[in-house]
Amino acid sequence: MIPLEHYLIVSAALFSVGVFGILTRRNAVNVLMCIELIFNSANINLVAFSRFIEGALGGQVFALLVIVVAACEAAVALAIVMSLYRITKQVNLDKAAELKG
Repeated sequence: MIPLEHYLIVSAALFSVGVFGILTRRNAVNVLMCIELIFNSANINLVAFSRFIEGALGGQVFALLVIVVAACEAAVALAIVMSLYRITKQVNLDKAAELKG
């Protein structure tokens, strides 16, 4: 059986890559993929803790809830990105600031 620390290390690595990608990328699609990495790291934590605690299925239920929320977030975010592309002809997040008003 794989120890819990290995799951936590993988989860921390995914979370770090996701945060780094959000802070450094300008393309909206890349930022959305990095947000999905952060959601996946949370799912790994939830399922790993659920596995190592006897009789606890709550982590797996919450992981399923996170997957549903991530799917809804992706649908709404892609609609916003398509609207941004239609207006500015690019998906650069710096141009999104110009849409205020």
